[in-house]
Amino acid sequence: MKKRIGILTSGGDCPGLNATIRGLVKASYLLMDCVFIASLNGFEGLINGKMKKMMSAHFSGILMKGGTILGTHRTPHKNMRKIGPDGFDKVQAMVDNYHKYDLDCLVCIGGNGTHKNANMLKEEGLNIIGLPKTIDNDIWGTDITFGFQTAVNTATDVIDRIHTTADSHDRVMLVELMGNKTGWLTLNSGISGGADIILIPEIPFDDDAIIHALHKRHEAGKDFSIVAVAEGVKSKIESKMNKKEFLKYRAELGYRYISERIADMITQKTGYETRVVIPGHILRGGSPSAYDRTLATRVGAFGAKMILEEKFGYTVSLINDRCVPTPLEEVSGLLKYVPKDHHLIETARLIGISFGES
Repeated sequence: MKKRIGILTSGGDCPGLNATIRGLVKASYLLMDCVFIASLNGFEGLINGKMKKMMSAHFSGILMKGGTILGTHRTPHKNMRKIGPDGFDKVQAMVDNYHKYDLDCLVCIGGNGTHKNANMLKEEGLNIIGLPKTIDNDIWGTDITFGFQTAVNTATDVIDRIHTTADSHDRVMLVELMGNKTGWLTLNSGISGGADIILIPEIPFDDDAIIHALHKRHEAGKDFSIVAVAEGVKSKIESKMNKKEFLKYRAELGYRYISERIADMITQKTGYETRVVIPGHILRGGSPSAYDRTLATRVGAFGAKMILEEKFGYTVSLINDRCVPTPLEEVSGLLKYVPKDHHLIETARLIGISFGES
């Protein structure tokens, strides 16, 4: 009897999603008699019954492709159990469609929000397996996620290219990178790209400390500087505010991006010509790196092994370079922050990189 495997990709796209799908499917076809049923555009497909039976040809030639052949959509966990005016119950709809399509299990590929939803469906009695992805590398319980290394490579390339124009024009260039709550991407690409100042959410910055670091470079004969900024950074003053106070404060400042606020501050206090570059979703796009293709394939293939062994209610973690199962409830709702004593922070400080601390 064929095992009916549901599969979806949810949340933001990232390089390596298709490689993971391919690894899961190829290993599953070899390990068991199975058929794949795709939930199109993430959990939206499962909610609205937009499901598609996939054939082996659908999974051919996707190893190097960016994005996801299944489509994706953000479905915030906080809204999942909210019943609308029409009385529609999204969670019950997902449970009903899971059974309507006679699924034996559902593989959810995604980040933190996806894992929250996956754990919720597990608690509803469904057979769920999670496969972690994110360019932010902030999923709890795993050393690294596929998509992260490719994003680091892309961000590093952006910083490399900014160096030439910064040097040519004697400018301070701020490169704002993704990372709303954690700084893994900015920290790694900042070091590899030769940034002079790195600002991450885990270390609140001080305006005067940034100015001091810039003056120090100019006094040493360095007429340009590169500042790598994670989009979720906060000043020391902001870090002491509650959420309501913070949102009001930022609204009153009137800046759409934090790097623009920092750039104006630098110009006002130093007179240095300052520019902002925001690569944005470029960091999510393109083909996965060789490293991420391999990692994604490993994660997908291990997911197939978990299906064979009926090890449901788990996600795949990479710990000490080995794939291991981790209970969904141990991952759901937790973020992996950059520890302030992390060896990369120590390395950065040893070579003179400032984190904007007073």
